[in-house]
Amino acid sequence: MESIEKQLAIIRRGAQEILVEDELVARLKQNKPLRIKVGVDPTAPDIHLGHTVLFNKLRQFQQLGHHVIFLIGDFTAMIGDPTGRNVTRQIMTREQIVANAQTYQQQIFKILDPTRTEVAFNSEWMNPMPISDLIKITSLQTVARMLERDDFDKRYRSGQPIAIHEFLYPLMQGYDSVALKADVELGGTDQKFNLLMGRELQRHYGQTPQIVLTMPLLEGTDGERKMSKSYGNYIGINESPTDIFGKIMSISDTLMWRYIELLSFRTLEEIATWRQQVAAGANPRDIKVALAKELVARFHNVDQAEAAHQAFVERFAKGRLPDELVDIVVLSPNPEIPIANAIKQAGLAPSTSEVLRMIKQGGVKKDSERVPEGPVSLMVGQSYVIEVGKRKVARLVITADKKNS
Repeated sequence: MESIEKQLAIIRRGAQEILVEDELVARLKQNKPLRIKVGVDPTAPDIHLGHTVLFNKLRQFQQLGHHVIFLIGDFTAMIGDPTGRNVTRQIMTREQIVANAQTYQQQIFKILDPTRTEVAFNSEWMNPMPISDLIKITSLQTVARMLERDDFDKRYRSGQPIAIHEFLYPLMQGYDSVALKADVELGGTDQKFNLLMGRELQRHYGQTPQIVLTMPLLEGTDGERKMSKSYGNYIGINESPTDIFGKIMSISDTLMWRYIELLSFRTLEEIATWRQQVAAGANPRDIKVALAKELVARFHNVDQAEAAHQAFVERFAKGRLPDELVDIVVLSPNPEIPIANAIKQAGLAPSTSEVLRMIKQGGVKKDSERVPEGPVSLMVGQSYVIEVGKRKVARLVITADKKNS
């Protein structure tokens, strides 16, 4: 295995916090593979780039020779992670969870080495657990402790309901670490409460508490909110090469560095050179192209990355569209929204009738293709480059309007 100093340098890269680093050093000094755990609930069928921030770190541990455990929370998904939620999640069916879990297993190996990855399901130990054991676990924490969570506290103070089963979630996630005898657990910064619960439960069950490593939450293509399918600002790793490439090229020059830091496998020296080149006057777009090609090659292949680049040049870089598109979120209470309504809501036209008139005259384009007359709708969860006339162009991010749905 690599020296402790080199391992720590790799582990620290991009990490937000390591609790407790001295404990991690002590375990690394034992010079044996550590059990590294990441848990993901299959609440949606697709993995996006925000998820891969954790998986990239998991890959680094794998390359350092440690034992990686990819935990699919098929049991905890039925509870629903309350993290960051201001309302109780709807309970998913077993069929939905199983279908999503299957896609997760297929997608994760675009990043991890399947021959060196243990895939586990927490239903393996939670389904057969006697109710008496579950009661013992719940007795280890108090309601006051649960209300220390910021999201629970806000909901309680504002009078928003908190279902009793939601309190089970951090306990079940913590018990997963007991069942797997985890040495290290990775999670986003918003998961810190749940990750620390694992330390507490392991200590109670006589195990050495796991080290907690948190990673930053990746902003979506809008550069404001965290990447999420519900916000319509995500880039799915199963999307087409041209879609991944185009969405990466649409992010701001500032956000580009954040994506490079958390998503790129380039060395720190290479990234430092890029920064120096941009500071000296190089076009950030060239750096963005390199990042887009790297990500497309990772999730598809090198040839498709090159083809996506050429397609982008043909469609966007020959003076037809600006280098940097403005993203506009369009809310829809339904799974789809008529294109005329979306354009009006985005402020690209004064009325839907004006949009329809321009469509009839051939003056509206969607993803560089002329919009035909007749019903045309934009789907929630997708984004589209819309051109209205010769001067108005933006990327419309179609997002679910849950308040009015």
